[in-house]
Amino acid sequence: MPDDRDVLPYVYRVTMYDPTDRDEYGHYTGPKDTVSDHGRVEDAYLRAVEAFAADAGIDRLTVREPQVPSLVHFGAERPEDGFGLDRVLPDGLTGFHDGAEVPLGVALELVRGMLRESGAWCRLEAEGAFAVHVGWDQYLYIGSGLPCEQSTARTHALGLFVERVHASPYDVETDEGAVQRPGDDDFWDGLRQAVATGRAGILEEMYVEGASRWHRLALDTLDAVRTGLAPRARLEVWPDLSSDVEAVLGALPREGLVECVWQDRKGRIQSVVADETDFTALVHRVTGADAAALLPMAADDRTPLFTAVMPDRDGVVRARWRTEPTTGDRRWAFLTSLHRGQIVSGPVVHIADYGIYVNIGGLDALINIPELSWRHISHPSDVVSTGQEISAEILDIDLSRERVSMSLRALHEDPMVRLTQQTDRTIVGRVTRIEPIGVFVRIEEREYGFEGLVHASEPAEGPSDQPLPVPQVGDALRVRILDVDPARRRITLSQRQAEA
Repeated sequence: MPDDRDVLPYVYRVTMYDPTDRDEYGHYTGPKDTVSDHGRVEDAYLRAVEAFAADAGIDRLTVREPQVPSLVHFGAERPEDGFGLDRVLPDGLTGFHDGAEVPLGVALELVRGMLRESGAWCRLEAEGAFAVHVGWDQYLYIGSGLPCEQSTARTHALGLFVERVHASPYDVETDEGAVQRPGDDDFWDGLRQAVATGRAGILEEMYVEGASRWHRLALDTLDAVRTGLAPRARLEVWPDLSSDVEAVLGALPREGLVECVWQDRKGRIQSVVADETDFTALVHRVTGADAAALLPMAADDRTPLFTAVMPDRDGVVRARWRTEPTTGDRRWAFLTSLHRGQIVSGPVVHIADYGIYVNIGGLDALINIPELSWRHISHPSDVVSTGQEISAEILDIDLSRERVSMSLRALHEDPMVRLTQQTDRTIVGRVTRIEPIGVFVRIEEREYGFEGLVHASEPAEGPSDQPLPVPQVGDALRVRILDVDPARRRITLSQRQAEA
């Protein structure tokens, strides 16, 4: 992933370790313990952060990329209920989300929890001005937009060591060119279509790294699900649960990790990650559920239908984390790169009675039969053949249905426009059809030539009282071109005026 860091100009590493007690690789080799002492040293770390924040003029920080352990606890201490967040944040884990703004006092308590490695972790930042990152083994990285001479001296006085470094190793790395779909109105319109057609049925909401909630989707519940999502949550859309719970459980592998998602009799969606040692207990829990599904845990096999990240209320995606792009995400990204009037090329992959499909960038775009030619044709195969490479103009893009409509004829001049120069001319054409509305006459000597209409309302007798001959299909008929209307695709003819 490209290194696209927004590095603050002043970054300091704050530790309790003497820099002379490091080996050639920078690893600490001294006698100090690498866990929090819950006392003087821990308090010194917090007072140092407070001093640097005062130098930078910062009294509030924003939680970025919050994390909790999803499978096992990797911290140095026994985890507290709710990772200790209940005593720090008014809303506990619910308030621990990307973009949550907290006062400095709360931020210091979050730093304390990270120093103790009690489970929850995040970056604490004031965009472009200040950052606090807690690393392994009590390493603290503080970034500032201003030089921090007073706080550096204060930190030394607290018994800690301060070193100026180029950047924090915990700066977020983002790939600006990566595919990331926003969970905006277009996303929810597309999700509604997927639910309506039976493609999608459950939504995984990752509200922090390592913690998820599952939602069963139905057309009448989508709005409620959307309203209840955590800010900046990552979303993954999956096929629906199966009502054949016995078959789902029968598909458990012999070994390996799987995630089982099920809906119990009370309508609650639950999930658990299990391996072969837990399968017996899992079967006991899930038997009797209304519906269930198994999802693989291996990254190469775990592929949702499509993904998204929820934007802020102003519609801007500010979350820096990314979901792994799926085929559906790449298709969406390609669709958003297209625009009306754009000329694209691709092979004809399918010919139907109503039009043709052309593959453009992995997406099959439709050209309806009226857009194949300015002239009337009997079948699309009269114009193109399967495998033929063609160019066409994009007419419309439907993001929710992931459809593109195009026109082949738009790249060519409308030959009917040239026929407007033939108005008031008398010609001889071939009768092609006789309908109640009148007689259709082909006025061009070519296959699929334009046809005009001698309307049935034209009088059969003129001033000379001589009746006009009644034409038959295939007859050559003298007609006069009265009007050519390219917009309405109509050509008006007169047999009477031609004979006159």
